[in-house]
Amino acid sequence: MTREKAPRYAFRPLAEGDLPLLDRWFRQPHVREWWDDADKGAAVIASHIDSDSVEPLIAELDGKPIGYIQNYDPHLEDDHPYADQPFGTLGIDLFIGEPALVGKGHGPALMRRLCELLFEEGAPRVVADPDPRNVRAVRAYEKAGLLPLGERRSRYGHVLLMASDAPGGEDDI
Repeated sequence: MTREKAPRYAFRPLAEGDLPLLDRWFRQPHVREWWDDADKGAAVIASHIDSDSVEPLIAELDGKPIGYIQNYDPHLEDDHPYADQPFGTLGIDLFIGEPALVGKGHGPALMRRLCELLFEEGAPRVVADPDPRNVRAVRAYEKAGLLPLGERRSRYGHVLLMASDAPGGEDDI
């Protein structure tokens, strides 16, 4: 009997050379449906490559790019709608770019892995803000351990703010 090896997930910084791939992913119907202004998505994300407040990353599965993930500090942006969260909180946005890999459990696994890394680096809380109608994303975040804090209307539209607190933190949800 052969044993299947567990998938290996990794993150690497987004590079200029990734922009054509990112643009292709933004054109996929499953991404376009939920990402605001998908036509400009790669250009907007490219502007974050040297950002102090946003860390754009390529998510990899066994060394192959499968999606985009970013983390950001809402306390580094003026009037950010999530600045009410505990200081040090980081936000995450994520999508699986490759259509054949959607619905296979990679989103929750990537989210769990990035949360672990961010908690190890000292973040007390991680938040995500899917559109509440995006059942697939909400379910993926729940599987990753994020709990709903409530719905909000902000400059990002109608969102369901979800959070996970670092293990042993005082503000456990």
